[in-house]
Amino acid sequence: MSNRRLQPDTPLAELADIAPRELQALHAAGLEQVQHLLRRLPRRYEDRRSSAPLHLLQDGEAVSLRVHVYGTAWRFAHKRYFEAMTGTPDDPHGTRLYLRWFNMPYVAKLLATGMNLSVFGKVRLYGGKLTMANPDFEVMDDEDAGRRLVEAALGGTLMPLVERKDAEVIHTGRIVPIYRAIPGIAVRNYRCIVWKVLQQLAQDAPAPGYDVAPAYPYWQAVRDIHFPAEEAVHRKARLRFALVECFEQQFRVAWRRQRLQGRPGQITATSAAYMEELLQELPFELTSAQRRCVQEIRTDMASPRQMNRLLQGDVGSGKTLVALCAMLLAVGSGKNAALLAPTQILAEQHYRNFCRLLQHMDVPVSLRTSDHADDTGLILDAGGYGDAPRIIVGTHALLYKKNRPVNLGLAVIDEQHKFGVEQREQFIASGDNPDVLVMTATPIPRTLTLTLYGDLDVSIIDELPANRGEIVTALRNPANMKRIISFMREQMDAGRQIYIVSPLVEESDTRKQSSATSELGRWNAVFPERRIGLLHGRMNADEKESAMQAFHRGEMDILVATTVVEVGVDVANANIMIINNADTFGLSQLHQLRGRIGRGEHKSFCILLSSAKPGEPGREKLEVLCRTLNGFEIAEEDFRMRGPGDVLGTAQSGLGRVEFPEWLADMRLIHRASRDAAAILSQDPELKLPVHAPLRRLVQGMDNAGMTC
Repeated sequence: MSNRRLQPDTPLAELADIAPRELQALHAAGLEQVQHLLRRLPRRYEDRRSSAPLHLLQDGEAVSLRVHVYGTAWRFAHKRYFEAMTGTPDDPHGTRLYLRWFNMPYVAKLLATGMNLSVFGKVRLYGGKLTMANPDFEVMDDEDAGRRLVEAALGGTLMPLVERKDAEVIHTGRIVPIYRAIPGIAVRNYRCIVWKVLQQLAQDAPAPGYDVAPAYPYWQAVRDIHFPAEEAVHRKARLRFALVECFEQQFRVAWRRQRLQGRPGQITATSAAYMEELLQELPFELTSAQRRCVQEIRTDMASPRQMNRLLQGDVGSGKTLVALCAMLLAVGSGKNAALLAPTQILAEQHYRNFCRLLQHMDVPVSLRTSDHADDTGLILDAGGYGDAPRIIVGTHALLYKKNRPVNLGLAVIDEQHKFGVEQREQFIASGDNPDVLVMTATPIPRTLTLTLYGDLDVSIIDELPANRGEIVTALRNPANMKRIISFMREQMDAGRQIYIVSPLVEESDTRKQSSATSELGRWNAVFPERRIGLLHGRMNADEKESAMQAFHRGEMDILVATTVVEVGVDVANANIMIINNADTFGLSQLHQLRGRIGRGEHKSFCILLSSAKPGEPGREKLEVLCRTLNGFEIAEEDFRMRGPGDVLGTAQSGLGRVEFPEWLADMRLIHRASRDAAAILSQDPELKLPVHAPLRRLVQGMDNAGMTC
């Protein structure tokens, strides 16, 4: 490469040391400029600093060594290979290490007797010889090593060695970055290109975006994250970029919150008559948590600004009843209220529950769901919209212009994470700045709540209704099925119903797990006198609805299913759930499945079938589930075990790609970033100052997440 200093926007095509075919491979991977190359981070690192005397090396040991080449030759055993006989540079008669390269003929052109090498690989003992197959290596002599060896061979004086500085060792003897492979370019060559680019990067190159850590220069952190001198340096660099990514996310949240708080809305709580009538009709009282949440929502709806609130509660905590209270406040104020549900089954369940709860009240309830057999068809109530304020329940059908509610005062979104960001915005935009209540039955760790919903006010239902039956969770080995079958028979004789959940729909050659279809045949053979049904995601909408309704009406004793029952019709009489291969499910998903039972007054039992032994992956989460019913505690444990990258579904959350997920679990970083964002917006609410121009671009939709260069 030339001696000119590179800028972030320098095209890679201008770099002389990149071969044309390598440049083509880089372009095919989307790497056009220096900044694109440097923001592509190593996927992991190998510590290649460990070394040992040759005579102390152990079979299977991965080690980095400095060796001298005492001889080279082509060999043939089962296949042809090139071999270099090496040893300690200052001990010509000591232990030998044989370096062997298979299918790499070019190595023979790079190595010669008399060279000094730095090598890294795994040592193997073959036929009493220490060997290393296809090691990474670097010639430690200067560029004139070949001329030196030729002159020595012709009888001239052996020129002295000129070794590289340790800092210039790229592939061995250091912490070495390992990058994801790019078709058409060797990983080793790619590492060399990154190294050379970093050496020639201009020291005064401008940092991208808004610099939140000026004490640690951006480009120095880039160098440290690609080629860290120590593990602590690598961690420090990642923390620096994690703070940048965290700040940018928190700034977006703070910007949106500022805009939402300033958005005028409708006053939709002018009368609580309908809500109070409902509460008087209920055969039970709301829990203190439900009452608190209702009051928080009512206060918002009585305000002239638009409500944007998240209602978060555990499975079975009574979120839907709280949402219905809010909807009755809107109806009492002369407005329509609409609830958007992710599935037809769930929408129809809400519709039936609302009709049952409001049967003695003058509040029309409408249902709007697309018929999956015919996307143009609609299942409607008999009355149509009319002019009377009403409650409208629907699925994605409500997103179509012809089905959007008119005079909308309150928009409720159930299981909101099942909808894309654009869908949620489209639904909310169907009214004149309606109040918005989003609900989730998936408890979310506190750090993720601040990250994903920091722009919303949050209400949490953190206690369960008193009329719910006790749930006992037990971990059992499939070998104990005899006792389980006996227990199932006792419960069915007492009139109870049972869910049996499997991870697969059909048997698979690649996944040795139970399937719903094979389980159906098995349980029909065990209980031939019982009524057993099947439910899975490949059934059409009518078949799924028919199965769920039959189970709900008590026309089935056992429902064999997949995780499609995770969101389904409440069946108060179902008090047993058996989950096959429980260790293959996520912890939060297991908790959601368990929430299908315990809906009535009967004591319920969740039986987790797993062969996982103590200490094995999957066993720990099952023990957590047996220990607690608290969804928030389970969410934190799930977050701890799986990490933020797996727990967080960024595609639906609108968060985008997260490159440094460690900040999602670091409350310290989130609070610092949130505080900094709030301070900037307090000083410059419209971001008019020149120094805040990068932030203006950030909130205008440019993707500046993470290490944008």
